[in-house]
Amino acid sequence: MALSASTTLPHSVDRVTATFVDEDFLRHTSEYVGGTLESFAIEGDVAGAFTTITVRTLPTTRLPEIARKFVGEKLTVTQTEKWEAPAADGSRVTDIALKISGAPLDVSAIQRLVAEGGSTRVELEGNVTSSVPFLGGKIAEAAEPMVGKALNIQSQQAQAWLESH
Repeated sequence: MALSASTTLPHSVDRVTATFVDEDFLRHTSEYVGGTLESFAIEGDVAGAFTTITVRTLPTTRLPEIARKFVGEKLTVTQTEKWEAPAADGSRVTDIALKISGAPLDVSAIQRLVAEGGSTRVELEGNVTSSVPFLGGKIAEAAEPMVGKALNIQSQQAQAWLESH
C-alpha cells in the first residue's frame, strides 16, 4: 500500500530538521498519541549525514479487534531514519524504516524536506508491506491509514512545536 503526504511549514529546513530530531519533540509526539518514547539515539553529526533510531511503545486501542488479538495492548515500534547531508539549498532527504515488533509489517518511506524560501515543504512517500502469505495484502491495507496518520502527526505537531519553542 502506498503512503503519500505533503505539508508546508513556515520555517527553515534547519529548524524543521532540528525539531524532527529533538528528543523532547519525539517524546511529545509519542505521548500525543498515547504512547511512550522508550529510547532515542543519534549517530553522526546532524550538520551532515546522520542516523536516528527511535523506539516507541504505542497503544493498540485504535486497531481492529482481530489485530489486537495478535499484537496485544501495545506495540513497540522502532523507527530508523537515515538522513542525507543537506543539499546546496539546505534541502534534506531521509530514508525511513519502521519495524513493528509482533506485527508482520514493514514500512519504508522517503521524506524530503524541500527548501522553499523561508519555508519547508515536507513530502513523504512510502509503502506498507506484510510478509504474511495470502493475508499480507489485507494486513498492509488495514495498517496503511494508521501508519500514514502516524507519520503525518509528526509534521502537524512540528508546526505547533516550532511556534512555541
